[in-house]
Amino acid sequence: MTSDDASADDFEDDEPAEDPGADAETETLEGAPFDTDALDVEPNRLAAATKVRLFPTTSGVYLMKDGAGRVIYIGKAKNLRARAGSYFLRAAAEDRRTAELVREIRDIDYLEAESEVDALLMESRLIKDIQPRFNSDLKDDKTFPYLQITTHEDYPRVEFTRTPRHKGVKLYGPFTSAGSLRGAIVVLQRIFKFRTCTLDIDATDPQWRWYRPCLLASIGQCTAPCNLRITKEEYRGDINRLRTFLEGGKRKLLEEMRAEMLASSGRLDFERAARLRDEIRLLETLDQRGDLEEHVQPEVFLVDPKKGLAGLAKVLGLAAPPRVIEGVDIAHLHGNETVASLVQFIDGLPFKAGYKRYRIKGVSGIDDYKSIHEVVSRRFSRLVREGASLPDVFLVDGGKGQLSAAMAALESLGIEAPCVISLAKREEEVFVPGKSEPLKISRDAYSLRLLEYVRDEAHRFAQHYHHFLRRRRTLGE
Repeated sequence: MTSDDASADDFEDDEPAEDPGADAETETLEGAPFDTDALDVEPNRLAAATKVRLFPTTSGVYLMKDGAGRVIYIGKAKNLRARAGSYFLRAAAEDRRTAELVREIRDIDYLEAESEVDALLMESRLIKDIQPRFNSDLKDDKTFPYLQITTHEDYPRVEFTRTPRHKGVKLYGPFTSAGSLRGAIVVLQRIFKFRTCTLDIDATDPQWRWYRPCLLASIGQCTAPCNLRITKEEYRGDINRLRTFLEGGKRKLLEEMRAEMLASSGRLDFERAARLRDEIRLLETLDQRGDLEEHVQPEVFLVDPKKGLAGLAKVLGLAAPPRVIEGVDIAHLHGNETVASLVQFIDGLPFKAGYKRYRIKGVSGIDDYKSIHEVVSRRFSRLVREGASLPDVFLVDGGKGQLSAAMAALESLGIEAPCVISLAKREEEVFVPGKSEPLKISRDAYSLRLLEYVRDEAHRFAQHYHHFLRRRRTLGE
């Protein structure tokens, strides 16, 4: 997560936010440090349990086998020894999700990977080739997630999907963890800068040159084909490199990129050479990208993003569906410490890299209005200072008073306000500037449900920071 204009004393990075859509798919028994001396196994599994003691503590894939030497389960691990060894603890034998698998384990092997992302892709390829029995049995009949690349478009999209198409796409998967796949997509997007939006971009239509890119372009995570900032050929080159990586050709890819970097430098195309240099460094340091779950984007099943955005455009009188929505919320620490959260949604989905947290510095006691004023001032003054795009919709948690405080902050900065609205919790009323009465929106409307999701995510994120500070104060951390 990126910091805001607060000093180091005012701002701390948040702990990874949980992924509500991946609870059932995270690997079991992960967590506490693995102690090989705590192994508790039957004699017929002792050889495999003993073998685990010699596993490395690096990323990789483990393969469990039955008495006939058949691979019955494949899993990925950030720490091979800890993850594979957890299946030989008493808890694994007693857990209904793993008990049957554990009883059949007679041998276990592993393959090391250079990073957690590499391990995720290796696991997917092996499962697809070998099709171990327990990799499907343990999924409770849920649809596996896939990574899908469209092939029929001028600028192919990279998508997470549970319902893959049969034509016009290149599929990778299935994957066993939705959370890890979403995290990997975010990590890889920082390297290959592909688009994940749903726009139908025509490379021959010059009108796209006036289209405003989303914030992914501003933070260097997308090459903005929606603004025709990159040619169709150059973009497809990026997609081809991504495909090479996904298909296990990382070393070949690095060699090709180094050669292309030298050739670009020889042609005096130093901008292209510098970009390739940066991409090479990121690929070479994938093992330093952190836990994939830190990058996960929550799945949204309660809201249809397209319908929600179209509905917002209609009820708010916007010329087009909003692409970037930001929401802000305030939380208090016993009245002594006030914090604020800011969440960001792009194309109707949460974008965690845009989440920010603030400690309120200029307000004594509990005063939500002044706190909102301070956060809005800090947020928008920074956007203007850096020349960044303003959000299409800015949502404040609260009623007319909170909305007035936000508008006053923008007026004090002399900023022409975007669409600023507030959402009051009790009756889920939406207020807009200049109107004393709330908008009339059906409680079942997609537009309201999307606003509720933004508001609730801001509240959750603020409370998370609030609890972190309270725990640190209580424990003296």
